[in-house]
Amino acid sequence: MDILYVVMPAYNEEDNIEEVVSSWYPVLEGKDPLSRLVVADAGSVDRTHQILEEFKKDHPQLEIISDTGKQHGPKVIALYDYAIKNGADYIFQTDSDGQTLPEEFDDFWTMRTAYKGIFGHRVVRGDGKSRAFVEKVVCLLVKCFFKVKVPDANAPFRLMRADTVAKYLPKLDKDYNLPNIMMTTYFAYYKEEMTFKEVTFRPRQGGTNSINIPKIVKIGWKALKDFRALAKAM
Repeated sequence: MDILYVVMPAYNEEDNIEEVVSSWYPVLEGKDPLSRLVVADAGSVDRTHQILEEFKKDHPQLEIISDTGKQHGPKVIALYDYAIKNGADYIFQTDSDGQTLPEEFDDFWTMRTAYKGIFGHRVVRGDGKSRAFVEKVVCLLVKCFFKVKVPDANAPFRLMRADTVAKYLPKLDKDYNLPNIMMTTYFAYYKEEMTFKEVTFRPRQGGTNSINIPKIVKIGWKALKDFRALAKAM
């Protein structure tokens, strides 16, 4: 049986976290008993961590890691590293804000042997036109810098072989802000067997997004410099 690690970063998600982990935990059923749902919660100043600890009492396959960077990107990198080091065969990454649907996971899982990576494609975005525009810009930049064309570079709904992730994770600094964009890019650039599948992407189900448009612009300017350096190293 394949060991699956479902990984998600969390930050001040007390309005969402209980429902999200409750809905995603069942995808571990029928998988190898060593499979885990791992939440990276570092820096939260609300009840997120307390809620997770309470949930864990009756859910032994939930693991919580809190020794990561505060930002989303470093958490994702730490989660991938954690899954690889703990023997995962497959890594599935999503976020903890309730925008993705666990019901759509099985379609990805049944396709897993045909691809090294199956990536979500958010054709309809429930988080607003501005976010959809940002994603289009990201895909354009990926095409310009890395000469690969992808329909959605940053979707937090992705199933990847752990050994393939392990090939590319060392290329990224532990505090890198945009690991999912680069992981998608690496899969495409190095011609790994990959596909994109349409997924639902709802509005945030509660709380406030910690990444707003001004922050996205700031991250974007830094990304231009980072993309140049990463492209040069490829």
